Amino acid sequence: MIAGAEDVKALRKAGKIAWTVIEELKVRARVPGVSTAELDDIARAMILKMGAYPAFKDYKGFPGNICVSINETVVHGIPSDRIIREGDIVSLDIGVKFREYFSDAATTVGAGKISDTASRLIDVTEEALSIGIGLAVSGRHLSDMSAAIQAHVESSGFNVVRAFVGHGIGKKLHEDPEIPNYGRPGMGPVLKCGMALAIEPMVNAGTFEVEVLQDGWTAVTKDRKLSAHFEHTVLVGDRKAEVLTRL
Repeated sequence: MIAGAEDVKALRKAGKIAWTVIEELKVRARVPGVSTAELDDIARAMILKMGAYPAFKDYKGFPGNICVSINETVVHGIPSDRIIREGDIVSLDIGVKFREYFSDAATTVGAGKISDTASRLIDVTEEALSIGIGLAVSGRHLSDMSAAIQAHVESSGFNVVRAFVGHGIGKKLHEDPEIPNYGRPGMGPVLKCGMALAIEPMVNAGTFEVEVLQDGWTAVTKDRKLSAHFEHTVLVGDRKAEVLTRL
């Protein structure tokens, strides 16, 4: 969507709620011993207390309030009694509906001491998101973000996931346009001020290929190597984007 003044107020609120929850879950997930279901319960309680609703709950049948994806799980990890262990990397993906507006955000953290490869993967994925956001300005082509994200990731020795992409957001959780994390610059729609976008690089330590498990949701790396995921909801600006999912 292209947000007007009233839209922006509600989108900002939705974004702040999502990131408030992420900040709390980051602290919890860094300490081994918590279950992913506990994180899900905490997130739901916080979102409801702030007057919003967990957007992922029952979305196309998804059973959780949030997605918690560990190690080789790329996205859509279903909360369960699985305990986060020392050395795991944990991706936390949260959608929020505030009134009739949505926000979407994700981060990846390490539990306890993690490997050098895991640490580097997390850093590169977060850097790729920042690079993409830096190009979310009016007059740029959408694929300028895609190409820059891919270039940074691949030059660092990793691979971007191609089966899942970022997206527009606003009065629906997923809107046009799709935002791949790969491609050639100068392609696709020209960005306009006020466009609301969810930019989300998903980066694998090995192959970019993924497969979905029998539960129909959990997407894992085909070679079972690590994956990281970062996401912000942003508004395209004239000179720079406004990150809505930030306190």
